[in-house]
Amino acid sequence: MMFPRGLIESPPDMKTDIPDLEKIWLNTSFGKTEAWFLPPVRNGDAAPAPVAIFAHGNAELIDFWPEEFRPFTHLGIGVLLVEYPGYGRSAGTPSQDSITETFVAAYDHLSRRADVDASRMILTGRSIGGGAVCQLAAKRPSAVLILMSTFMSARSFATKYLAPGFLVRDSFDNQAILRDYPNPVLIIHGKRDEMIPRTHGVALCKAGKHCTMITYDCGHNDCPPDQDIFWRDIEQFLRQAKIIR
Repeated sequence: MMFPRGLIESPPDMKTDIPDLEKIWLNTSFGKTEAWFLPPVRNGDAAPAPVAIFAHGNAELIDFWPEEFRPFTHLGIGVLLVEYPGYGRSAGTPSQDSITETFVAAYDHLSRRADVDASRMILTGRSIGGGAVCQLAAKRPSAVLILMSTFMSARSFATKYLAPGFLVRDSFDNQAILRDYPNPVLIIHGKRDEMIPRTHGVALCKAGKHCTMITYDCGHNDCPPDQDIFWRDIEQFLRQAKIIR
């Protein structure tokens, strides 16, 4: 139920019509996992740039996201789209442990790059992807955390899907991680989210030490409803956090 990768039609190979996209294979204990790097738009600036690591929802692939994240690159921010184990063309089986290992490998790859400013690392995740980046935030330093339509923990709403909480092996306890997270957090949630109620976003925001919450008039899979407003809100948050100038 958490990782319905068998229901997602996997493209035979990566898209080849995306300008400047860099394909990266990350080495893990269970094989290679795929990641795509979208470089920032430089405008003549050759200094190391901030980078966003993105974790998608449980019924998605990195193939769905390059164009959605073009606004990040136009803010001078690189983007790394990281695939889950067992999804798309990546080896392994998805679980909290294997996903965490993959995202730590992705982070370590970026931190070694000369064109990346590791002190301005942005971790952002949507839905279950919020759990992926929270696990990463507990293991590696980051400048900010952006969580979109994310739950408090997997156990906290398992009963909605007729599953007792004690049976949930991959707890993704995001609320506990936010209590110890020292840097700015942005929570984005839909008022009418039918899958992960807005109360989860409120609880996450209360757990964070430096948290801002933005609520849009939308559900789960249509959030955000207005891309222009969404990216203005993201830009304002990143400027206030001094990620971009």
